[in-house]
Amino acid sequence: MNKNSEYNYKGMIINGFLMLVVEIGMLVGGGFLIANETVASFILGGLMLLAAIIVPIGFVMLEPNQACVLIFFGKYKGTFEKAGYYWVNPFMTKKKLSLRFDNLDIQPIKVNDKAGNPVMIGMVLVWRLQDTYKAVFDLDTQGSTSIHVYRSFVEIQGNAALREVAGQYAYDNDGNPDELTLRSGGSEINELLERKINERLAIAGIKVVEARINYLAYAPEIAAVMLKRQQAAAIISAREKIVEGAVTTVKMALEHLEGDKVVKLGDDQKASIVGNLLVVLCSDEAAQPVIPTR
Repeated sequence: MNKNSEYNYKGMIINGFLMLVVEIGMLVGGGFLIANETVASFILGGLMLLAAIIVPIGFVMLEPNQACVLIFFGKYKGTFEKAGYYWVNPFMTKKKLSLRFDNLDIQPIKVNDKAGNPVMIGMVLVWRLQDTYKAVFDLDTQGSTSIHVYRSFVEIQGNAALREVAGQYAYDNDGNPDELTLRSGGSEINELLERKINERLAIAGIKVVEARINYLAYAPEIAAVMLKRQQAAAIISAREKIVEGAVTTVKMALEHLEGDKVVKLGDDQKASIVGNLLVVLCSDEAAQPVIPTR
């Protein structure tokens, strides 16, 4: 048994409803003995009433996916996770923790990508407590087991991991379609991000089951410039497709004219037809071609 990690509580655990009956019996019995007005019965009745005051401290109720860390005068005695109503040693300190899944939407932060461009990036996390010993004793919670304490720790460490991962990749590829980027990485980037966050959270007994980038954009100071750059790249790509299609169309037209013997064209006439067809096919506006008749 590793005393520096979570293990099950092996001490005495009694059904809470049974101890509730015992508690009522001690209250009734103690009052009855005190009423006898003898020294012995008075002392015995007083002890029963004192025990009846202490006994309720030992009651603990757990719902599914809750755990109770038990501490006996500063010493960790184990973790109890069985759902129900129970009674344990009342001198035990009991710290209840939730083992349920929780999600955290981390607001976009400004980071520099691999190329040094400032980008805004945010993510969403799904996490839960995995090791109650580390969550209580290795993380400085100042005695509180509130979910807000753990959320704060997850958010800070998540931001640090997000900065680390974002700095390893460019926002978008720049002439290298095979390069993995923040925009195109998808599941690969998310898996790396999840692994980096879990490495940081393991010291606190917290596990992230899903990490996903849900916001990605250039920082406002360069967003306009980068938008123009993307528009220019899109226009160039579209023009390449248009020209490629136009050349193929012109070639087919000339082949049909000559192959079907519609007209016999000289080199100057072919050049003129090619020029006019390219103008018509590649122009953004309606063009008026000039077709030579001879």
